[in-house]
Amino acid sequence: MGRRSLFVTVGWLVAAVAATGAGLAAVRVIGDGIGAGQSGHVVSADQVARELATATGSPAPAATPAPSRTAAPGGTPGARPPSAVPTAAAARTVRSTPGGTVIAACTGSIVRLTTSPAQGFRVEREDGEPDDHARVVFAGGGGRIEVDVRCRAGQPTVTWKRDD
Repeated sequence: MGRRSLFVTVGWLVAAVAATGAGLAAVRVIGDGIGAGQSGHVVSADQVARELATATGSPAPAATPAPSRTAAPGGTPGARPPSAVPTAAAARTVRSTPGGTVIAACTGSIVRLTTSPAQGFRVEREDGEPDDHARVVFAGGGGRIEVDVRCRAGQPTVTWKRDD
C-alpha cells in the first residue's frame, strides 16, 4: 500500500503543477490582449510627467523608457495618434475629472488632446481631430464623464459634466 500511496501523491503533484502552469499561461495570453480593442491610447507615467512639467512650466524629469504593449489606433505599439501631439508653441492646460485627466493644447484655434482615464474608467469616445473643439467621454463604474475642450483666444477652455 505504501508504493501505491507514493504514486498517487506524485501523480497529484504532477497534475497540480501542470494545471497551475496552464492557468498562468492562459492569464498571460488573455492579459496581453486586454486593452487592444479599447478606443483611445494609453499614456505612460513618463509621458504624463513630461506633459505636466510642460503645462506647469517646471523642468521635466529624466525620462525612463517604458515598454508599451498597447497599440494606438491605426499605429504601432506605443505610438501616439497625431491628434495627441501638441506643438512647442501650444498653450496648455491640465484638467483632472472623476473619469480621468485631460491635457489640452491650443495652437491658435486648433485644440489637441492627451487623455489618461482614471482607475476604473476607460475612454469610451474621443473626438480628437484637430479643430477648434474636442470631446472625450470617460466611462466606467462611476458613470460617464463628458469633457469638452475649446480654444478661445488661443487658450484651452475645459468643461466637464457627469452623465449618469
